[in-house]
Amino acid sequence: MKIPSPNRLQRETNTVRKMIALYCRAHHAPQGADLCPDCQSLADYAAQRVVRCPFGADKPTCDKCPVHCYAPEQREEICRVMRYAGPRMLLHHPILAALHVLDGLRKPRHR
Repeated sequence: MKIPSPNRLQRETNTVRKMIALYCRAHHAPQGADLCPDCQSLADYAAQRVVRCPFGADKPTCDKCPVHCYAPEQREEICRVMRYAGPRMLLHHPILAALHVLDGLRKPRHR
């Protein structure tokens, strides 16, 4: 069995942040701005959820996870972000997108 990279959680956090940034630039933030306050709050929340994931570095992608740790409001918002940004990640961040797809093939291990 392959041991997950210790940077896996950092990459997951980075991928989610990039997705939120794509969404924010298209819907909220003026050119040149990083993230609007609402999107920054969502990015911070998502990073916290990744760090606290009970699966640790073995975590599957959130859509394949048997544990749904996002609060309903944030879950709805992150789904909206991912629906918009997911397809665009292939153009803007193709390596992260490919690694995310590969991570999605990972089967969740029991906690």
